[in-house]
Amino acid sequence: MTASNITQDLLKELLNYNRDTGVFTWKVNRGRNAKAGDVAGSKNSKGYMQIKISSKLYQSHRLAWLYEYGEFPEIGIDHINHNKEDNRIENLTIKSQLENCKNQSLVKNNTSGVCGVTYRKDVNKWVAQIRANREYKFLGIFEDKEDAIKARKEAEIEYGFHKNHGKREVA
Repeated sequence: MTASNITQDLLKELLNYNRDTGVFTWKVNRGRNAKAGDVAGSKNSKGYMQIKISSKLYQSHRLAWLYEYGEFPEIGIDHINHNKEDNRIENLTIKSQLENCKNQSLVKNNTSGVCGVTYRKDVNKWVAQIRANREYKFLGIFEDKEDAIKARKEAEIEYGFHKNHGKREVA
């Protein structure tokens, strides 16, 4: 992911960034819809904040990184606390896609409350599995849900998953 033609200097001419809140505000009037001092950006369909500059949309977390460090990272940026609107610099970290998968939110249709733990009705048992290093690893079939969860949590530690992995996404 490389930036197009925006520089840190241009970004700082157009916008203020509050590193403590993660919010961008316009320094300049941008027509009738955005005045100097207004909060910049809107939420996209995936829940990330974005800002339009020179007819191009930029994700706010990437702009925050450019604003603070002078460059766009070549790889992804992870929201540590899973809140896609929280663009405080302390909540952002550079991660490869593979690393980012180790800090994902619990999917909405999860019924067990734990990533990688499912109930198999056909055998009336709990199954634990994990995907690490692009491979699925079967962790076992268990009578008790707690045992399946324990196996999954131990595997998360073994494979270096983030402590926030599997928590519900913050809105």
